[in-house]
Amino acid sequence: MKSEPRTAAELLQHALADDPGRPLVTFYDDATGERVELSVATFANWVNKTANLLQGDLNVEPGDRVAVLLPAHWQTAVWLLACASVGAVADVGGDPAAADVVVSGPDTLEAARACSGERVALALRPLGGRFPQTPDGFVDYAVEVPSQGDRFAPFSPVDPDEPSLVVAGAEWTGAEVAARALSDAAPLGLTGPGSRLLSGLSYDTWQGLSAGLFAPLAAGGSVVLCRNLDRLDEEALARRIDSERVSATAK
Repeated sequence: MKSEPRTAAELLQHALADDPGRPLVTFYDDATGERVELSVATFANWVNKTANLLQGDLNVEPGDRVAVLLPAHWQTAVWLLACASVGAVADVGGDPAAADVVVSGPDTLEAARACSGERVALALRPLGGRFPQTPDGFVDYAVEVPSQGDRFAPFSPVDPDEPSLVVAGAEWTGAEVAARALSDAAPLGLTGPGSRLLSGLSYDTWQGLSAGLFAPLAAGGSVVLCRNLDRLDEEALARRIDSERVSATAK
């Protein structure tokens, strides 16, 4: 009998054991036309590589704070789970000056320079592409992550009762993230394996993070994560809901 997952990383481990081939994150950017679909196994591989980058190259330890200056995006979801795997605190939209590491998209690089620790830049280009030229003072995630190992083991066990996530001014332990994700599933319309939730919510609130990642992961379902969803008219949105076999929406 499996134990209840106590952290977001354990939610992913349970999903990997249950059905590694099922879709987990289907990402759309309606400003660029990008569509990316990641199975549980592919997503977990990205998480492992990113966790190895955090722990091995960036020297992040449990309790260290990672300012996550990224929009709702499949690579943001990867970073959140990688932080949980290491035991770092993912501070979504947090103050870079108060962080040990900052992870920045292309629109927040100037703000991210306030971090005196390691700085990682994500171009957020289709197919995980790199910057044409690495921003000064940063390492390019797309350059650094491919060579990282496909398996990850934390140097120190992750304590589920320690802080794991900060969003919209609220701090959550790993255990609180896992428990709330599980309890959010039914109210969001996630009824179990095969459920697909379309979310157009940003990642700057718990509601957005839950609908856009944690609750579908906990429920054995999947998320259709849409950035710039306001660019779609009602007819185009209805076509997407039909073609992606969406069973619930959060907009």
